[in-house]
Amino acid sequence: MKKVFLILLVLILIAAGYLLWVFKFRTGKRGPDGPDPVPLTVSKHSEAFNSSVHSSLIAYYSLSEALVQWDTAAVTRSSHELKVALDSLKIDELKKDTTGIYESALDPLNNARNETGNILSNPSLDAKRAAFNSLSENLRLLFIISRYDQEKIYWQECPMAFGEDQSGFWLSKTDSVRNPYLGTSHPKFKDGMLHCGAPKDTINFVAR
Repeated sequence: MKKVFLILLVLILIAAGYLLWVFKFRTGKRGPDGPDPVPLTVSKHSEAFNSSVHSSLIAYYSLSEALVQWDTAAVTRSSHELKVALDSLKIDELKKDTTGIYESALDPLNNARNETGNILSNPSLDAKRAAFNSLSENLRLLFIISRYDQEKIYWQECPMAFGEDQSGFWLSKTDSVRNPYLGTSHPKFKDGMLHCGAPKDTINFVAR
């Protein structure tokens, strides 16, 4: 009788061990030697702030491409869109931070708004590109100060944007170069300098 009991006990233990193995296999759970669980990434900013920055970036990238194409009408249209987006940017959301980010972000945002106005008011593409260069620098500062964490942004440089020795800078969503200063229809180079330049830096606060 004891022998039968022992056999039944062994069978029960084997079955329990098998069921436990199946459960772990199907649920993907690992033992202590397995990888640590990866937490979900959460932005430090509100959805309203992130959405407003994203809208500004979409308009900015459209403006950059319009300059690439030497398309004055598209430059005007994209600049209007960017002006609306920057005027609507939820900068007040940064007041919730206790480290003074809001106060530090005000100047580059206001400067970016002013430079967008300069792009709209200046008739020549050369003047628009000069304002675009300043606009880009101020947006870069704004995104660094606020630690915008929803997407990686590339900081590109063209070393001859305003002549042989004067660089121009711009923001890009990829590391591919499409030069908004020399573009596709330059009077001298045509589209030969479209890819002149390279990534200089990145703005990347995306949680990993």
